[in-house]
Amino acid sequence: MLRIETRTKMTPEAATQAAVSFFGPEGLGLTVRDRRERCVQFEGGGGLVEVSTCEDGKATKVEVTSQEWDAEVKEFVRKIGSGR
Repeated sequence: MLRIETRTKMTPEAATQAAVSFFGPEGLGLTVRDRRERCVQFEGGGGLVEVSTCEDGKATKVEVTSQEWDAEVKEFVRKIGSGR
């Protein structure tokens, strides 16, 4: 299991949407198990990914936990860490 954290210039809502685009049905094809304004959980391929976001001063803190999707999570964190 991997737990990783980053900060981004995106809003919490935009970072959550970026996670849906990256991991969800139109991205890696994982099923959205639960989605809230600042938290989303995915499952598929024998594993899971959970992304939660919150405001942290001028940045947004993004916490990601994964099981079986570690390489993909690291790629996602690199992408959003740049603020894109």
